[in-house]
Amino acid sequence: MATRYWVASLPVQNSASSLWNRLQEQISKHSFDTPLYRFNVPNLRVGTLDSLLSLSDDLVKSNSFVEGVSHKIRRQIEELERVSGVESNALTVDGVPVDSYLTRFVWDEAKYPTMSPLREIVDSIHGQVTKIEDDLKVRVAEYNTVRSQLNAINRKQSGSLAVRDLSNLVKPEDMITTEHLVTLLAIVPKYSQKDWLASYETLTNFVVPRSSKKLYEDNEYALYTVILFHRVADNFRTSARERGFQIRDFEYSPEAQESRKEELEKLMQDQERLRSSLLQWCYTSYGEVFSSWMHFCAVRVFVESILRYGLPPSFLACVLSPSVRSEKKVRSILEGLCDSANSSYWKNDDEVGGGIAGLAGDADGHPYVCFTISLA
Repeated sequence: MATRYWVASLPVQNSASSLWNRLQEQISKHSFDTPLYRFNVPNLRVGTLDSLLSLSDDLVKSNSFVEGVSHKIRRQIEELERVSGVESNALTVDGVPVDSYLTRFVWDEAKYPTMSPLREIVDSIHGQVTKIEDDLKVRVAEYNTVRSQLNAINRKQSGSLAVRDLSNLVKPEDMITTEHLVTLLAIVPKYSQKDWLASYETLTNFVVPRSSKKLYEDNEYALYTVILFHRVADNFRTSARERGFQIRDFEYSPEAQESRKEELEKLMQDQERLRSSLLQWCYTSYGEVFSSWMHFCAVRVFVESILRYGLPPSFLACVLSPSVRSEKKVRSILEGLCDSANSSYWKNDDEVGGGIAGLAGDADGHPYVCFTISLA
């Protein structure tokens, strides 16, 4: 599938069908590898010249917005498919692949009545796409919130002993707690274990001798227990911190451990549900935005063609997908099918003294209307 297309229009001197035949003949003869399609632009309501000029100022900006939302949704789809491990699906508009929808575009009269003012159609498209973008932000934020909560729990389960959850490393028998005694958990740097074992009994008074036991060790730290009297626990924490040992707050609770397990399972289910829901929504919304974008492009080529070629509207719109090496040849063909006097007037300053810039953001100054659509 091609990912880059030109939407172009040429002025019709005699008949659109004869111009189309000449264009097909020239492309087939000089750039046979360039796909070429008619782009069916309906007879829209022209309005006044002032309204067209005013609208043309907004068309490029609005087009960038609509195109940007479509790409944003497409990137979201790609990320969700990658994370979910599902095979990438071809993006469609009502079941039609997006490239086919573009190359066989048909105006939706029911959605956008052609007798409506052009400004009304453009504002309607902009409003619909804005609503979809706002909805996307809300849905992505909801999904990312659950994802962040789950990542935080996973980091606690798999991080270093300094930050990870200790509940699955400590057994009930490791924790001795009585009226006078308490068990503390010490996080000892891996290469300071000898120092810990040699000093923990003297960090404060009333530490039970030989009570420290190693429960677990990772790449950075070791987890030790130590038993001492309740009344010296705070002093022990302070002394241990001064020697570079961290005392982790921990209270063994089977109920809390079960609650954390249930919370983890619920978050995993929520993440999967939200991810699946978001992906399906993105598939549908991408089709809606892409359809809106193509209708917007039809309005744009209609307005630019009138401003370029004059009234009444008489132009041939088409879609091409030239390769990079064929671009120069295709532009030459398009220019050759324009009026020769008109062509010289629109040439760049470097080619002809004077000349003027293109309308509606077409800075290349071609004698025909042309803008690019990128599907990726």
